[in-house]
Formats: sequence, C-alpha cells, structure tokens
Amino acid sequence: MEYHYKTKETCSTDINFNIEGNVITNVVFTGGCNGNLQAIPKLVDGMTVEEIESKCKGIHCGRRSTSCADQLACAVREAYEAALAQ
Repeated sequence: MEYHYKTKETCSTDINFNIEGNVITNVVFTGGCNGNLQAIPKLVDGMTVEEIESKCKGIHCGRRSTSCADQLACAVREAYEAALAQ
C-alpha cells in the first residue's frame, strides 16, 4: 500500500512510501536537506516499522523537537496502524 504523510515542523514537507505488512520500501521525501533525504531512504529500505522507530524516533534537528528521521518514524507507525484498522 502506498502511503502519504504530511510532515510537521521540518524542512521536508511530505514523505511517501510503500508499506506491506510492517515492511517499508520506496521512501521519498519532498523538500528538506538533499543529502540527508537521499541517505535516509537507502538506509531504511526494507526495514520494519519497529526497526525504523528504534533507530529514528526521538531524533531532533537543531532546536526543533523533531527531525525528518523522527517524522519518518511517526509516518510509518501511522501507516501501520491505518493498515491494521482496515
């Protein structure tokens, strides 16, 4: 299932990815720091929701209370919960 997530308080504005069961693939960020947003999708491709959360949740960017990685952790959890509710 393809999922779209609107980020909050980050330079990136959106995250799109595929979720099958609890496995995440094809992560694409819109906006943000080009280098980081090329690296993050490559690093998390094929990981489970739980693996992404354990590595990315709670990461801050500067003085912000979140980051693109943290927003990805939120996004994959939201997508997983939405898929379970269907």
